[in-house]
Amino acid sequence: MRILNVVGARPNFMKAAPLVKELSRRGHRALLIHTGQHYDENMSKVFFRDLEMPEPDAYLGVGSGTHAEQTARVMTAFEKVLEKERPDLVVVVGDVNSTLACALTAAKLLVPVAHVEAGLRSRDRTMPEEINRIVTDVLSDLLFTHSREADENLLAEGIPPGKIHFVGNIMIDSLAANLEKARNSSILERLALAPRSFGVVTLHRPSNVDDPAVLEGLMDALGRIASRIPLVFSCHPRTAKRLGQKQEAEIHRLPGKGLSILPPLGYLDFLHLLSRSRLVLTDSGGIQEETTWLGIPCVTIRKNTERPVTITQGTNRLAGTDPAKVVELALQALEEEPGRREPPPLWDGKTAERIASVIESRLG
Repeated sequence: MRILNVVGARPNFMKAAPLVKELSRRGHRALLIHTGQHYDENMSKVFFRDLEMPEPDAYLGVGSGTHAEQTARVMTAFEKVLEKERPDLVVVVGDVNSTLACALTAAKLLVPVAHVEAGLRSRDRTMPEEINRIVTDVLSDLLFTHSREADENLLAEGIPPGKIHFVGNIMIDSLAANLEKARNSSILERLALAPRSFGVVTLHRPSNVDDPAVLEGLMDALGRIASRIPLVFSCHPRTAKRLGQKQEAEIHRLPGKGLSILPPLGYLDFLHLLSRSRLVLTDSGGIQEETTWLGIPCVTIRKNTERPVTITQGTNRLAGTDPAKVVELALQALEEEPGRREPPPLWDGKTAERIASVIESRLG
């Protein structure tokens, strides 16, 4: 079969890599289409190298812009790819603008769509990702879910049961496959850190970083936590801009605060840092899942999560954006001993195999 696999932004790469590899291993023509939603070295190219992904068969180069601008540019460019390649299936992953744009374009051209990581819901439509998830799921012919809660969400919205396939978490495929290789990273030596002696921070959501008052409060909370344990802040370009940080390949240590700010790290460096940490503070969806599998205490700096399984079966705590609550939950988490626990069902590193088998049985 001829299958187009779409990636656009950093969170997509870890989800697409195992599936492209598995489909190719089975003899299918697994084409990789990179929309270019994330396009610089630290947000894109280094991930292709770390995950040993093939060069994209098409690079659309849409770049940044408003949600409408970005979505429209992806649709216009992807339509040309579809007309040229005439695939049997388009696979989209996650919930970024590229996911929605390519699903909508394929559906209008009557090309079947498969959505990997379907059914996630935060119930918060102020999040652009929530709109992307809902619309993509309605348009998709095959919906691959990572938890039973996601199945229930889709059924409640009237999605026919025959379209829904519980296959597990494909991000864990990448994590499990690369954890040993990540041990070769020298990131801890470069930061002069010992394992389990530090925390990791990521913040990138507009609700957390675009309002100066909110960001100032969260930075104050991080400073208070860093008085107890050093924190390493892998800083998204959006956040760095708000903090007035230059995006150079260097470590910036805030004097007297125990907080080190780094540019975005590659997948292997970040995985090594994450797996050796004592605590994680984040507003990322994927990191909530990775910490659950690794057994690392996690505090999510958001009012809601589309991944409730990371709370009920994982290590995740939901803090909202109140600085005092963030500090309170972080200090509580430091009392929790890190360690692997039983992961949620089918978070076993074999999700790509299950997805490929469903695609073959339904379309082959």
